[in-house]
Amino acid sequence: QVQLVESGGGLVQAGGTLSISCLASGDTKSINKMAWYRQTPGKQRELVGVISRSGSIVYDDSVKDRFIISRDNAKNTVSLQMNGLKPEDSAVYYCHIKTWDLRVYWGRGTQVTVSS
Repeated sequence: QVQLVESGGGLVQAGGTLSISCLASGDTKSINKMAWYRQTPGKQRELVGVISRSGSIVYDDSVKDRFIISRDNAKNTVSLQMNGLKPEDSAVYYCHIKTWDLRVYWGRGTQVTVSS
């Protein structure tokens, strides 16, 4: 089992910067990929960015030039630095991990609200 706890989030003005983090605990040696997803009411959860244990990164096109995902394998954390925030970035952001044997775990989510 892996437990995920997000921190950060909150309210920020458009154009601002916000960082969120996720701490993993439990069977952390089994973690391969760490990712951030986001979801707004009535819409499907969508991938924001994913980073593998080796550091390979993939971003959604909507955030590619603005957000930075990073991880610290020693501390079992994954972070998302969000720059140039837009109102449409407002969502609940979820931490997600996938293990080497394809188990999936989710955090409870943290709200990010961008005011115009």
